[in-house]
Amino acid sequence: MNYIGSKHSIADFLEESIVDFTKGEGKVFCDIFAGTGIVGKRFKKLGYDVIANDIQYYSYVINKHYIENSDNLMFLKLKDEGIDDVFNYLNKLSGYYGCIYNQYTLEGTFNKAYKRQYFTLENAIKIDSIRDQIDKWYKTEMINRYEYYYLVACLLEAADKVANTASVYEAFLKKLKRSAQKKLELKPLEIINIKSNSKVYMEDSNKLIRKVKGDILYLDPPYNSRKYDSNYHILETIAYGDYPNVKGVTGVRNSCFKSDFNKKNKVLEAFEDLIKNAQFKYIFLSYNDEGLMSLEQIESIMKKYGNYKRYERYHKRYKANKNKETVKKTTIEYLHALKKFD
Repeated sequence: MNYIGSKHSIADFLEESIVDFTKGEGKVFCDIFAGTGIVGKRFKKLGYDVIANDIQYYSYVINKHYIENSDNLMFLKLKDEGIDDVFNYLNKLSGYYGCIYNQYTLEGTFNKAYKRQYFTLENAIKIDSIRDQIDKWYKTEMINRYEYYYLVACLLEAADKVANTASVYEAFLKKLKRSAQKKLELKPLEIINIKSNSKVYMEDSNKLIRKVKGDILYLDPPYNSRKYDSNYHILETIAYGDYPNVKGVTGVRNSCFKSDFNKKNKVLEAFEDLIKNAQFKYIFLSYNDEGLMSLEQIESIMKKYGNYKRYERYHKRYKANKNKETVKKTTIEYLHALKKFD
């Protein structure tokens, strides 16, 4: 999935650095700004019990599947109804004109003023149809909650692959790009068949930190003032399966949430609050050289609470506008490491 700040490209660096600093110690790993679950999935595969959290519902859905689910899904009640291949059944659905069609296609009934083009007509109807069917199955208890989150997560991944955006959903492209012209196809996602006592939350990180405890706390907060809820608002709508009031050219959901980590005047206080109240022996912060907090500020705060070390890695920078030659091509990802005082 296209995701600003995704740690997919530096996952090896993160694992190697964390294992180096902790010497492999620990059983409970907390990813408190989980996003699409890249880091949490990796540590679940290493045998850790994972606590994953994100304030966005679509992230919660994705992590409910990858982190909490450890069993193959049988869809037994659907099979009893003669539906042996769930994905084949859903991929053949058509004809439902819901929110995605109405708000995010050129033909949409409620999109006359702005002519948004996030999806083709065919793909939008398919998204609406599949999402509606998943809800019907869940409400009639034809699928259980693990199967429900799994199918919604599959739909989020499939929809993202055919979205007509540069990456985020704050804007759509004027012309349909090649991938957006492809037909949406629902495909099975990976199931991590490792038994664990993992748990997923959807809470403000500074509130949750007072309720959870473990061995390793991994922090990957927002770096700048951009609000993630506007970056991924359509994925949020698909996840909820609702019909929200939207506004403006891009059709953003009416939302007022903004993390203190997005605010220059509050980020340091929010960060220290996490470090101070964390009931974890080891704490790691992923942060790049373009963030609201400086290296010196981060180091100063972390050193108050334990022994500090920093790892770093150059990697390719995300660019929303690839035509801007003045934008640098690489950034430095820092992994700040802390072993808290007893």
